Amino acid sequence: MQKIAPCLWFDGKAEEAARFYTSVFSDSRIATTMHYTDAGPGPKGDVLAVTFEIEGQEFMALNGGPQFTFTPAISLFVHCKSQQEIDHYWTKLCDGGKPWQCGWLQDRFGVSWQIAPDVLGEMLRDPDTVKASRVMAAMMKMVKLDIAPLEAAYRG
Repeated sequence: MQKIAPCLWFDGKAEEAARFYTSVFSDSRIATTMHYTDAGPGPKGDVLAVTFEIEGQEFMALNGGPQFTFTPAISLFVHCKSQQEIDHYWTKLCDGGKPWQCGWLQDRFGVSWQIAPDVLGEMLRDPDTVKASRVMAAMMKMVKLDIAPLEAAYRG
């Protein structure tokens, strides 16, 4: 068990979301499922929360009700080593959701994700600000990130 784990608040779809996320990432699993008891506040037997793991990171999906919804102020960042990985996660997570600019998307549950190649960070941190600036300009024109044009911009 991790000392700190994100808790994602859903309105009745915690179990569905956990199953979806664990289907997208190969190194993942559902760990535990808790149900409401006689003490409520939900109907006895309904799912209260699901603990799941993705790539060694623990998450909790909580059926908290309609009081709160997700915003892009918090997003889950997926480090990708290849265009194939970007394409895989983008396609799966965007299914039923909506794409945004610069590698961001919102999945069908409203959770925001950033699907980005590790090489992007390396290029943007380059001390040659001209190279980094070209990469940033190229990225700002993209929805799903594409490594080849980013690398071409980097090379000039």
